[in-house]
Amino acid sequence: MYARNVARWLMLAAVLAVVMMTANDALACPMCKAALGSHGRDHGDLVGGFFWSILFMLSMPFLIFGSLSTYMYLLVRRARREAAQRNPNLDKLARENAANSSATEQPTAMSAR
Repeated sequence: MYARNVARWLMLAAVLAVVMMTANDALACPMCKAALGSHGRDHGDLVGGFFWSILFMLSMPFLIFGSLSTYMYLLVRRARREAAQRNPNLDKLARENAANSSATEQPTAMSAR
């Protein structure tokens, strides 16, 4: 157990060291602004290229999260449909259990307020 924790800390330290060593590469981003201000028309539509690349990068987290959420929703929906096909009374039993649990629920300090 102790060796595993030490190995994790060493791995974390190694990753952190690599990130710190390559941090100078991130300083190149302000150069994009300088490149935009000094480009000529012979280089094409550089501003439009930056616009679309930024838009693409900003949309990726939303696209990934939305795709995974949709996939999980469809999996749950498919599982419920298959469960209902295997046992047609399952929906009826679930509603009865929900009604019984809410009817027998004891009032708590929060619900008494």
